[in-house]
Amino acid sequence: MLALAAGVLLYYQQVYAYYTAVQADAQDVRLTNLVTGQPEPILFENFQGIDADSSPLRYRACFTTLTSQATLTETYLIRDDAEPRVAPGWFDCFDAAQIGEDLTTGDAIAFLGVENITYGIDRLVAVYPDGRAYAWHQINECGEVVFDGDPVPEGCPAQPESQN
Repeated sequence: MLALAAGVLLYYQQVYAYYTAVQADAQDVRLTNLVTGQPEPILFENFQGIDADSSPLRYRACFTTLTSQATLTETYLIRDDAEPRVAPGWFDCFDAAQIGEDLTTGDAIAFLGVENITYGIDRLVAVYPDGRAYAWHQINECGEVVFDGDPVPEGCPAQPESQN
């Protein structure tokens, strides 16, 4: 009986306990401008988002952008290495497998939202032609190396003091 209770508690903690709803503001929906290299807000509506303090990779969001995909591709940095991360089953607006497949087939386009939103973690945004859009966090090249315990590679920003 104790093992069952422990199992239920562990399941609850992994799937529900650490997540909180994200109240959207302009900082949640930004894309990196091709010219300036800086993230800037884009128009959006119908935002649903979750995040957790337990990991910088737990961020997920679903929304609709009011800016056409054509305008976005002319203005913002496209990311070809986007790999959506699975969301908890109860956050049913975000289907990582479908988004990933659609990125592969070209039915959606991924953009860099914010590079190093947390050290070594980028926010990516996939956008469909009809305006549906999805955001998640993904480890970047610098993060992969540093999180493995190796020194900060050339070309990467310095690691924050609190993470050394």
